[in-house]
Amino acid sequence: MTDTVAEPRPATAPRSGPPPALRGLREFALVPALIALVVLGAVVNDSFLTERNIISILGASAALALVVLGASLILITGKIDLSLESTVGIAPGLGALLVIPAASAGFGTELPAFAGIAAIFLVGGLVGAFNGFLSVKLRLNSFIVSLAMLIVLRGLLTGATEGKTLFDMPDAFFAISTTTFLKLPLSVWLAAGCFAVAGFVLRYHRLGRALYAVGGNAEAARAAGIRVERVIFSAYVVAGLLSAAGGLVLTGYVGAINAGQGQNMIFTVMAAAVIGGISMTGGSGTMTGALTGVLLLGVVDNLLTLAQVASFWKQAIYGGIILVALVISRVTSGQAQE
Repeated sequence: MTDTVAEPRPATAPRSGPPPALRGLREFALVPALIALVVLGAVVNDSFLTERNIISILGASAALALVVLGASLILITGKIDLSLESTVGIAPGLGALLVIPAASAGFGTELPAFAGIAAIFLVGGLVGAFNGFLSVKLRLNSFIVSLAMLIVLRGLLTGATEGKTLFDMPDAFFAISTTTFLKLPLSVWLAAGCFAVAGFVLRYHRLGRALYAVGGNAEAARAAGIRVERVIFSAYVVAGLLSAAGGLVLTGYVGAINAGQGQNMIFTVMAAAVIGGISMTGGSGTMTGALTGVLLLGVVDNLLTLAQVASFWKQAIYGGIILVALVISRVTSGQAQE
C-alpha cells in the first residue's frame, strides 16, 4: 500500500464517479443489507429480536465502533494505522498496572482509579502522536510504521503483564460498560455521541473539509492553505484517544485485561470501515456509512454466535465481506483502488 501524501494525484485531474445524487445515497447503501440480516435473524432464531439480545449487540459493538471511528478518520486522510488494535490493549493495560497492587501483577504504585483512567487516555494519545510523527514528520510509509508499532505494542503489553490476565481493577474501569442509562450501557451512548460529533465536524466544520481535501489531493490542499501535516497528525492523535476509549470499553465488557486484548481486531475494524464506504485511498467516506458497517458486522457476529459458528470462521467471513465490498465499490464508483 502506498500513501496518498507521498504520491499525490495531479491537482487538475478530475475524479470520476457516480452522479452527486448517487454519491449522497452511498452512505445508506448498507441499510437494505442490515434490514435483510435483521429479518433473517428474526426468522431463524426466536431470541434474536428480544430486548436483551439487541442490547447485547449494541454493547458488544461499542468498543469496535470507537476504534472504527478512529481508523476511518485516518483513512479519510489517505493514511492507515494498523496499530490501533494494540492500543486497545496497551492503553488500558498500563492504566491497570498503575492501579492494581503488586500482588495482582501490578507495578505496585497503586495509583487512584482516576489517575489510572487518565493514564489510559494519555497512553492512547502518545501512541497516536508517535505514529503521526513517524508518518508525517519523518514521511515513513504509514502501513509499515503501523505494522511495526502493532508488533511493538503487543510485545510491550505481553512483557508488562508477564502474559498474565489482570482482574483486580477498581469498579471505575468497568463502569462505562456496566452502568446503564435508558437500559443501554454508557459505552453505547459514548460511541453514539462520538459518531455524532465526528459526523457533524466532517460535514459542517472546516476541519472536516480539510480531512477530505488532504485525503483527496494533499498537494492541492497544501496549495489551498491547508496545513496538511497538522491535519494528518491530529487525526492520528484522535484515533489513538478513541482506541484507548475502545480499550477501556472492552475491558469493562470483558471484565479483565489479558495480553492479547485487541488482537486481530484490526481485521474487523477495516471490514467495518471498508464496507461502510470509507475509501482506502483517502478523500471519501461518511460516519453514517462507517456506523452502519459496525452495526452490520455486529449483527453478523451475533447471528454467527447464536448459530454456534467457530471464531476462526468469523475471520474468514469478515475477509470475504471486505472483498465483496471492494468489488462493489469499484463497480459503483468507477474509481480504481490502487
